[in-house]
Amino acid sequence: QVQLVESGGGLVQAGGSLRLSCTASGRIFNSFNLGWFRQAPGKEREFVGAISWLNTIIYADSVKGRFTISRDNAKNMVFLQMNSLKPEDTAVYYCAACDRNWCSVAMGHARSREKYDFWGQGTQVTVSS
Repeated sequence: QVQLVESGGGLVQAGGSLRLSCTASGRIFNSFNLGWFRQAPGKEREFVGAISWLNTIIYADSVKGRFTISRDNAKNMVFLQMNSLKPEDTAVYYCAACDRNWCSVAMGHARSREKYDFWGQGTQVTVSS
C-alpha cells in the first residue's frame, strides 16, 4: 500500500504560479512512477504529467512549457510547479502512483489513469481571470 497526500493548492490570479506537493508513505518510493491528474467540475479526470523512477517525464500538451514535475526520492515527494496559470487550469489536482513495471512513462502508458493503483485525496486549484 501507498498513501499519498497532496498540498499546495489555492486561489491564484491568471498568470500566477503555484507549487503542488505530494508526500508518499508506505512501500518503497522508487518502486513507483508518479503522475499528476486533474478533474474540473463536470469533466473527466485528465492526465497532466508523469515522472518515472528514473526521472523520465512526460506532459499533457495543454500544460507543456508551463508545468514542471520533479521528485525527491529521499523525501518521498513529488512536485508540480505550475506557472503561467490560466482559468482553464482550475480543477482538483490529484497525485497518483503506479508500479514502475507496468506503467512506463517513456512509452506513454503512464498517461492512462487506469494504470494507477494509488491516489491522493486531491487539492483544489482555482485560477481567477
